[in-house]
Order: sequence, then C-alpha cells, then structure tokens
Amino acid sequence: MDKKGKAIRQKLEPEQKCLEINLDQTVYGSFSEIGAGQEVARHFFQAGAAAGTIAKTMSAYDKIMSDRIYGVEPSGRYVCESRLYKMLDHEYSLMEERLQRERPDSSFFSFADTVAAINYQRTIKGDGWLGIRFQLRPDGDSNDIVLHVKMLDNDNQLQQQAVGILGVNLVYACYRYHENPEMMLESLMDNLHGRVNIDMIRFSGPDFENVDNRWLSLMLVKHGLTDVAMFGPDGQNVHASEFLYKKHVLVVRGSYRPATLVNLDMIKSSWEQFKNEPEVEARKAYLLTEITMDNLLANGDLDEQDFLDRAELLNALGYTVVISNCEQHQKLIHYLSDYKIQRLGLVIGVRQLMDIVNEKYYKNMDGRLLAAVGELFTRNVKMYVYPMYQEGSSDLMNCQNMPVPEGIKFLYQHLVDSGQLSDIKGYNADNLHIFSKRVLQMLQSDEEGWEAMVPPKVAQLIREKCLFGFPCERLEFEY
Repeated sequence: MDKKGKAIRQKLEPEQKCLEINLDQTVYGSFSEIGAGQEVARHFFQAGAAAGTIAKTMSAYDKIMSDRIYGVEPSGRYVCESRLYKMLDHEYSLMEERLQRERPDSSFFSFADTVAAINYQRTIKGDGWLGIRFQLRPDGDSNDIVLHVKMLDNDNQLQQQAVGILGVNLVYACYRYHENPEMMLESLMDNLHGRVNIDMIRFSGPDFENVDNRWLSLMLVKHGLTDVAMFGPDGQNVHASEFLYKKHVLVVRGSYRPATLVNLDMIKSSWEQFKNEPEVEARKAYLLTEITMDNLLANGDLDEQDFLDRAELLNALGYTVVISNCEQHQKLIHYLSDYKIQRLGLVIGVRQLMDIVNEKYYKNMDGRLLAAVGELFTRNVKMYVYPMYQEGSSDLMNCQNMPVPEGIKFLYQHLVDSGQLSDIKGYNADNLHIFSKRVLQMLQSDEEGWEAMVPPKVAQLIREKCLFGFPCERLEFEY
C-alpha cells in the first residue's frame, strides 16, 4: 500500500507474465487471432511451459476461411465488435465441448483479437478489438472482457508488437487482478505507455456483477488510457466506430449536476435545429451528451459517485454519454474525425463561447490566431449557442451581441456570417433563470421548489436513489 492506502503492484515484463500463467496448471485456453494480431500466442509459446496453458491457437487470416468459421458479417467488416464476439462464442464453446470432461480441474479461457495495423499507404491508422472469455473457477460461469484499441506507433511491426503486449497484459490481468478492476485497467498499459489508446472496455459476467461499466469509462479517461469514452442509455460502454461511422453528430456539453429543464431545453431545441439543417440527413443524425473531466474536477478531487449520479440521470432520459478529457473542443473534433463524421454540431452556452473566444485571442496574440480558430471551426463543424440573461439585466446575450475583443471582431463576424456560429432558435426563455448550482443547493437541503426546475423523471430518481446528496436520512426518520 502507498501513503494513500492504494494497493501497489509490481510491473512485470510480458515474458514474466506469460511464464507465470503458463506455470499455473489451473489456467487453460485457446488463442484466435485475425489480421495483424498474430503476436499474443507467440509470447506465451516463447516464454516456455506453454503446454500447461495453450490448448489451441489459430489464425483465420484469409477472409473466406474466416467467414466459413465464424460466419459472414452483414457490414462486410472484419475488424468490428460483432466479429470479436463471434470468435469468442465459437472458440469458447469448442473448449467446453471438447475438454470439459477431460480437464475438470481447469479454468478455461478463449482469447481473441481482430486487428488492422497501419498499411503501406497510411490510409489505415491501426486499430482493433481484443477480448477474452474466461472462468475464474473450474466449475464457474464465464466472464467477458472486451476492449477496443487504437495503435499510435507509425510502423506496422511496432503496432503488431504492441497488440501482442496488450493481449498478454489482458490475459494476466484477468487471472491476477480480477478483484481490483481499477488495477486491471492500469495494468493493461504495462510497457505500452504512448503506444496505444484503449477507448472502450466492457466487463460482463458473474464475477463482475458489481462493476458499473460507466465507471470503467471514467477510469479509462482518468488514467489517461484515452481522451474520449462513451456509454449508451443502457449504461453499457460503446465505441464510436460501431454506431457513429459517417453519421451526423450533435454533441451537447454540460455539467448536468443535475440535469435541469435548461439542459433539457438546450438539448431539444438544438437537436431540432441540427436535424433540420440542409446538410444533415435526419435519419443518420445522432445525439451525444458530454461531460468533461475538468468539469468533474471543478471542486478539486474526482468524485466518482457524483459522476455516476450525473450518468444515471442522463441515461434515464435516454441519452448516450461521452466522458472526455477534452476541455478544448479540438481534441473531441480530432477524435471523431477518425469515423468520418459528416456534420458535427457542438452545443454550448454563450458564456462558454465567450470564454473560448477570449482564450483564443489572448493566447494567440503572436500571430497564430487564425490557425488556432481554424483548428476549432473546420469545414464540417458548426457551433450552436444557447443564450443567457446578461448580468443584472433582462436583456438576452447571444452570439450576435456577445462582447468580443476588438482584435478578433472581424474574424468572429465572419464565423457568424458564414453560419459556423449560430444562435439556437426555439428555446424556452422561461427556463433561463434556472442554474444547476442553485438547484443542487436546493435539493441537498430539500428546499421547496427544486423539483419544478428539473424534469419529472429526474426529480423522481433523485428522491428514489438519493442522488447528489439528497437528504434521504431525514426522510427515513420522518417515516
């Protein structure tokens, strides 16, 4: 344990991890690898004593062979989540069917990956899906861990090497760190820092019933495994490549602490406006709500329960949630660009826009202003601005009358005139007096009136689940 009471683990080389697993006579399984991911099994073979661990390895490199074994993907893709699950289903069922009677004392596993490394033309950056289905006890039900990785090395062989190390780290983590999910995540980056990003991971199975996958997304961002992670309305982690490819995407950033009528109005009014844009195909449009790490850290330390409370409400309202380390929108834009987003809309309050404009101006007075603004307002990006009352006045501030530094007025007006900056229309001005901080203070003391400032479903969940420090103890005492 360190001074903060956190468990300390010894970081091992891949060869040490493989040998330790190989010498564990209770662990036995198979490896199936497609595409560039041909390195994981090799590590276990070269470590020695592999006969104690490996029942089978295979590589269905030819697409026809792969289809005959695992079936055809409707999408025609081979590096995808559904392909990985088909591999796990097929290979693990073979382990049980063929070896359960012969090896009753073994804890079975099936590791699989499907990976595309960087190509000669550099048109493929390198990414893949890795997963493992495994038992922790010979008579136990199986668990699944599935993840998506983006490779950062600019060389094919180095990317293959990185996948091999990551696969070893995954197998080892399942059998040595399964009681500490946060340690499992951190250990995946052993000997890999700066070489890969893990931007989606999902745990399932009886041994992880108490692990909230939304928390896993937060941990990925917290520990720097990725800048962006996502989960759907059902609370399960998802990856952009599986549902955002070539879509039109609207991202609504907010604190959502808690989600108020203002948040809901901002989402609904901007969503309607976005879907009706001439360049947007409504049937291919997708809405994301975003919470940033800087917002979660606004009060100092990261409060994980506070994050889960926000996530609970957004999921209950039916929204997909992005947790990001993208205080600057450029990072999010860059991340989404890999998935060929057709049109990207960013929704912010006018106060946040004013902060962005001032930051761009005062940090780039050395002549880099045009480049700095250009990074944000690319060809397919449009920013939608939600108004607010000016301080001490009943006048509304929007992107048309927002105060702008003199040195950037011409450039700013160009963005407004070109339509890359647009005021949100159809908003409900009656809600503009609602502020999340005030609602939070009121609900924490159960002050009369807070429920009228949030959607009915939000009020119900806050009371039922005691979210955001709602004083349930006092209510229980009164009963």
